[in-house]
Formats: sequence, structure tokens, C-alpha cells
Amino acid sequence: MNVAEIGTKACAVNPLKSSPALGGALAFLGVDKSLPLLHGSQGCTAFALVLLVRHFREAIPLQTTAMSELSTILGGAENIEQAIGNIFERANPKLIGLCSTALTETRDEDVRGDLRSIMLRHPEWNDLTVVHAPTPDFAGSLEVGWASAVQAMIDALVREERQTRILRQVNLLPASYMTPADVEAVRDVVESFGLSAIVLPDLSGSLDGHVPDEYVPTTLGGTPVDRVSDMGASQITLAIGEHMRGAAEALERRSGVPFKVFDRLIGLEAFDAFVETLIGLSGRPAPEPLRRERSRLVDAMLDGHFFFTGRTAAVAAEPDMLLAVTRFLDEMGCRIGAAVTTMKSPAAAKVPCDPVVVGDLDDLERLASSGDCDLIIANAHAAVAADAIGVPLYRMGFPVFDRLGAGHRVSVGYRGTRELLFDIGNIFIDHQTEHQPYQRQDREVASDASVISA
Repeated sequence: MNVAEIGTKACAVNPLKSSPALGGALAFLGVDKSLPLLHGSQGCTAFALVLLVRHFREAIPLQTTAMSELSTILGGAENIEQAIGNIFERANPKLIGLCSTALTETRDEDVRGDLRSIMLRHPEWNDLTVVHAPTPDFAGSLEVGWASAVQAMIDALVREERQTRILRQVNLLPASYMTPADVEAVRDVVESFGLSAIVLPDLSGSLDGHVPDEYVPTTLGGTPVDRVSDMGASQITLAIGEHMRGAAEALERRSGVPFKVFDRLIGLEAFDAFVETLIGLSGRPAPEPLRRERSRLVDAMLDGHFFFTGRTAAVAAEPDMLLAVTRFLDEMGCRIGAAVTTMKSPAAAKVPCDPVVVGDLDDLERLASSGDCDLIIANAHAAVAADAIGVPLYRMGFPVFDRLGAGHRVSVGYRGTRELLFDIGNIFIDHQTEHQPYQRQDREVASDASVISA
């Protein structure tokens, strides 16, 4: 497919893209007893914090190096040292995830060199791991920052040698758009085959909405730092989304762990491929409960395809999420009238829409209003565009701040795909149009059923 950039606009009118630094911080939140630290101004951190709190409706541990005009010019090494010292004394985390921003990256600071010097000056911090992930705002978007942080953790924590393989242990690298509930659902499927999964990052342990017994200044759960080093002993790495390929390749280079990338886990065919891989790894057939879930999805697809066929959807999302959602809609018979993403990528090139536009939500509104559009799928910021053209909005992605339960929604796997199908199908039913004669179709189905029963 052709991926086209909108080159006539000097700015984003209604932004779709989220900061890579935010994506990096989100990835570090999936590690137990960690604390993300944004190397930039206080405003950069405040904006990211607001979005994370509104989306997950949880207390988010996020700190800043509080760069000022003077430190931006002279260098921010002193700010990094002071921030790490304050965090170490007050929060005592196991890991600090240092995410650079455009403010410091534009100056081309040697953050890695500064960090090495700082750690050498403080032997009392020997038990503290500080991982630097370059996440400037001018390079990519949220999923790029997420992938950069995951790869940085692998490079810093996994031993650079081949390790003895642990039987039935696998690595799972979730996509940035997967909710905590998505991660938990996929891990449960992996473990149902008798396999042990090391998930990095694991938001299902830290942002799943549980209430701690006491105040904790760091993350409330997630992958333990010690477990990350064990990833080099796994049989295979299962990466979800094309943006996780780099992290999987880094792990293979360091420890020789082979990997397989799945471009999506939404849809019958897509999750069948994932389950087939698990069958091959475990040597076991699919568990009966999983077979039952697959059968339910097939029945739901039969029930729902009437309401998808002939409808048109406009989708705006990060490239890998865009691919997953549009391919699912296409398989259900829904036409993709407009597809807008944040950047060019191999995933965007496989989206079933021509062209795929690199732009913002203003572009989505213009493209959706130029043709027959029955539904918009995007994050909560797209509510303005949906209201302007008078079509319903199905909120998906990040951020979703005007609905409850964004982190608990499951859209991957057999069960998640079925729930996604019902959610979108019910919207189509609620917004019937003259060119979609559902009542006639329902009568035909009822007539067919009466013939069968007779």
C-alpha cells in the first residue's frame, strides 16, 4: 500500500501522535519497583503525567530532571545526578528509566557518557540500575519510544553471552497498544500450554488497577529486574508488532535467543498463527477451553458479518495498531475508507487502504467527511472530529480519558476479538442507515432458520 505524508500543513491541527518519551516512560512502568525519569523540562513531564493518569486512572510514578534555560545551554549532567540522588533517597527503586526528550536530544548531550561518570562517583548506588532510552519527540511516536525503552532494558540487563536454555521458558514482548488486560490474556494463553513466560514490559502487574496495602512511591508490580536477565535463557522470543522487532533482534544478538514477530493478535487467522506456534513449542494440543473460545469467535463472526458488510470505517492509530484493527475490519467485510497514522513504517505499508496517510486527526476528519463513513476508530481526542461529521466514535488506543475501564478492555486473542466484534457491531446496529437494510437481512436469516427447523 502507498503511505503518503501530508506536506502542506505547518503544524498538527488536532494531534494524533503522542511523544516517544511518553511511550518510553510507559514501558518502564511495566517493570517492578521502577520509576521513569524524563530528562527535560517540568512541562514535558507534566503533560505526559496528565495523559497517563487520565487514561489509566491510577497514580503514576513519574519524575523529571527539571531542565531550565541555563542547564539546557550548559548541559544537564548535574540535573541527572541530582534527580537520581533524590529518587534513590526518597523512593529507593530497583530501576530508574531515563528517557531523553527533544529538549536535551537537540543539544546532542552525551547522556550515556554522563550517566557512566555519575554512577562511578556514587558507589552507594551499586544496587540501583539506571537505563537510558533515547526518546526524542522529533523521532517517531509513542510506539517508537516504547520499543526504544524495551531494547534499552535488554541491552542493559541481559548478559551478552549464550546461556543454558531453560525448558519451556519463552519471552513475550507485547505491543505498545496492548492494554494491561490484553497482556494478561495473552500470558494466560501461553501458560495454558505449560510454558513459562517472561513478559517485558508487563503492564498487567503494575497498571491493572489493584489497590496496594500501603503507599508505594514506585511501580506496584510488573516484571522484576532480575527476571529480565533470565530472558537470555529462553527458548524463543515472541514479539507482538513490527515495532518490537528491534528489541527481539537485540536479544538474539546478545544471547542467541531466536524470535518470531507476529504483526497482530486481533482476528481469527492472526491468533491461530500464534496458537500454532505455542503448539509447536510445547508439543501439546490446544487446551479445550481455548478451543471453545475459538469456536465462540467463529460463531460470533457468523452472527456479526451482516452488520459489517458494506459499512465504511475511518481509523487513526499508531502503525501496528492501525494494521491490527484495519485487517480485522477488512476480514469482517467492512471497507476502510480512511487510514491515518503517525509515521511511515513496514506495518503501515500493509494496511488494507490506499493511501495510508501520515497526518493528524484533522486529516482524519477531512478524509472521513469526503465519503460515506459509518464509524471512526481512534483515541479519545478524535471525539471532536466524530462530532463534526456526525458519526459515532469507537475509542481505542492511547489516550482514552473520557471512558472508564480503558486498561481493562481486551481486544486480542479469540475472546478479545469476539468482544471487539460485538462492540463495533452493536455500534453499526445502533446507527443503521438506509443503504444498510438490516431488517431485510434479519428476515432472511429468520426464514432460513425456519426452513432448517422444518
